[in-house]
This record gives sequence, structure tokens and C-alpha cells, in this order.
Amino acid sequence: MRTILNVIWLILSGFWLFLGYILAGILLCITIIGIPFGIAAFRIGVYALWPFGYTTVERHDAGAPSCVGNVLWLVLAGWWLALTHIVTGIAMCITIIGIPFGIANFKLIPVSLLPLGREIVRTDEPFAGR
Repeated sequence: MRTILNVIWLILSGFWLFLGYILAGILLCITIIGIPFGIAAFRIGVYALWPFGYTTVERHDAGAPSCVGNVLWLVLAGWWLALTHIVTGIAMCITIIGIPFGIANFKLIPVSLLPLGREIVRTDEPFAGR
């Protein structure tokens, strides 16, 4: 079932989300200061490409630099990314067929809001990142 949902997601919106996050990551990697944010955008892009069967867990060893980076990300990009995923998720949940895709958009909110200090793991291995 996950494969079918991922293929439909890929065709309808996953590919475009992936391209957007990859483009943002490339632009962020132009400067040395933006490289950690670019890497975070690449991780979000891969997660947005194939979200069913994966989840995010917090890394407790991330430290203070990721906290400072998350504050910068939240102010500069995170709030509008999260707002976009909220609006898209609500729009997809209007139809019964779109509910799983709306939920997938809601799953992208925490990682798009505060991406540093998070790890993407398979749902059948929830403790792999700890």
C-alpha cells in the first residue's frame, strides 16, 4: 500500500516538491554559511519525494548550533514552508481520496519548520535514529 501511495504522491506533487527543495538547497549552498541549510533542504526534498513509510525523529545529540540554525531557518524560511504544507494538506483533505496525501503534507510540517536536529527514518525502524 505504501508503494502505491508513494507512486501517486510522486506523480501528483512529490516530484514538484522535490525539485523545489533541491533548487532551494542548491541556492543555499552557494555561501558557506548556507551549506547546513542547503543540506537540510536536500534531506527534506528526499523526504518529500517518497514520504509514505518514513518518519522523522529528533536527534538528541544535535546541540546548540542546530538550535540557533533552527531559529534562523524558522524566521527566514520555515514559517512559510509550514504554512504552505498546512494549506495544501487542508486542500487535499477535502476529498476522501486526498486524505492520505493531506496527512503526508501534515507530516512534512515539523521537518520543514525546524529541520536541523532531525533525522528521517523508516517507520518500521522508529528507534534507528536514536
